[in-house]
Amino acid sequence: MENKYGSYIIREPIVKGRLWPEVHICGAKHLNGDEYCPGSNFANFPNEVTLFTVSQPSVMSAKHAHEYDELLYFLGGNPLNFFDFGAEAEILLGEEDERHVVNTTAIIYVPKGLMHCPIYFHKVTRPVMFMHICASTGYSRSQGDLTTGHPVNREKYTPEEIIRLKSKG
Repeated sequence: MENKYGSYIIREPIVKGRLWPEVHICGAKHLNGDEYCPGSNFANFPNEVTLFTVSQPSVMSAKHAHEYDELLYFLGGNPLNFFDFGAEAEILLGEEDERHVVNTTAIIYVPKGLMHCPIYFHKVTRPVMFMHICASTGYSRSQGDLTTGHPVNREKYTPEEIIRLKSKG
């Protein structure tokens, strides 16, 4: 017997991100190309959402803007205490690259058209989570660096790779 709502469940929606494994859903192919999008089977889903864990110093993204609003979440990696934020990040906002240090759990609202990034994770003493929520069915950039669109790699993990990822604990 076929389930009525089984197609609404995406099990293990983890894809190979450019830097880290990502949990991802969207409603359309990404607008910067034909990259794979595991959630694109929900046509017109009104948001593009990506979540991943940052475990080492790194630089995310290049300066850009979108034709939609976006939320950036910086969360402590302890699921019992999101305030346990073990990192120091820096984000640049606006044409003038206004510098903002993020060393606590925070949510940043990025209005449509606001230039933002890069995000520099200067120090990571404990893993933290980063998530963006875009008010769009798919990710795209309208200004700034259009060549390094997100994500670079949207391949699904093989079952063997998922077992390996789960064993890392």
